Amino acid sequence: MKYYLIAGERSGDLHGANLIRAIRRHDPAAQCRAYGGEQMEEAGTVLVRHYREMAFMGFLEVAKNLGTIRRILRECQADVLQHRPDALILIDYAGFNLRMARFAKKHGIRVFYYISPKVWAWNQRRALKIKATVDRLFTILPFETEFFAKYDYDVSYVGNPLLDALADFKPNPSFRSTLKLDDRPVIALLPGSRRQEITSILPVMLAATRQFPNYQFVVGTVSNLPSPLYSNLMAGYPTVKRVNDAAYDLLHIATAALVTSGTATLETALLNIPQVVCYRTTTISYAIAKSLIAVPFISLVNLIANREVVTELIQSNLNTERVTDALQAILPGDKRREIQLAGYAEVQAKMGEPGASERAGQQMVELAEANKNG
Repeated sequence: MKYYLIAGERSGDLHGANLIRAIRRHDPAAQCRAYGGEQMEEAGTVLVRHYREMAFMGFLEVAKNLGTIRRILRECQADVLQHRPDALILIDYAGFNLRMARFAKKHGIRVFYYISPKVWAWNQRRALKIKATVDRLFTILPFETEFFAKYDYDVSYVGNPLLDALADFKPNPSFRSTLKLDDRPVIALLPGSRRQEITSILPVMLAATRQFPNYQFVVGTVSNLPSPLYSNLMAGYPTVKRVNDAAYDLLHIATAALVTSGTATLETALLNIPQVVCYRTTTISYAIAKSLIAVPFISLVNLIANREVVTELIQSNLNTERVTDALQAILPGDKRREIQLAGYAEVQAKMGEPGASERAGQQMVELAEANKNG
């Protein structure tokens, strides 16, 4: 059968790749075509467009690039119609993918959504739009089943694919020596995967490093952004090292971390590394978001726990002094470190077991086959 997948971000590329492998295990003749990234391509899909051309963050940036987004949307719709997949599989990336869901539904193409849009965070009645256009929603966060039940929408909770990625992770034994790190403990700086995140958040993270001479700092960079972007920001910090596309290896040796809000906050928690969550966007985007957000936290860790487990420093609260204080509180010797680790155990218990990609892939193949034969 034919499957068409759309992922618009780096994390979606990772989860899409694992999903493709699961689909192929249950449908060896599967033909996959995708908007995504290198990892999905390596998993065996024909890559039509890379997500770096689509990764716009924040209301203002999206507004400035509406022309580009609309053009890409039209091209994607035309490509989907030309290839008529047995299933269109949408991965997160709500603004683009919800439009694709409506389009596919209109043209009689079966729609699966893997990793629900975060409609529980703002504009919650969008759940009704998902119900109307998505044939089956596969969720990865434990509280989403109860949320969608409020709209009489039965969803499939398959567990979280991060558990799969972490279960497959094998630490690089020479990682520390390759980076030429000394014996001091390491603090990881994970400033995100989008240009706007890097330029607004990394400078604050870097400024805080001067307050911890007994630690060494390493920035986790990503290959989808140009190297000079990091070099320019890090020019005044010659002792801070960097490593590309190796967040898990970096966290594996870290004592603590400063992490930009997003999937990385949950990855850090699942690896049991105490963290401070950082977030900043444009003033306009923040004002709009603040008026719409319907949940009390921005980090997945706190949302799953339904209480504050990790400190969140947002917008004006993200400054050198507050970052320094919050980081100091989770270093060895402070009781708040142990409190946070106990909170991680609670989150991990709610997450369940690995196997999300396998469960989702199997169910998608079975549903697509039933629809084709029915």
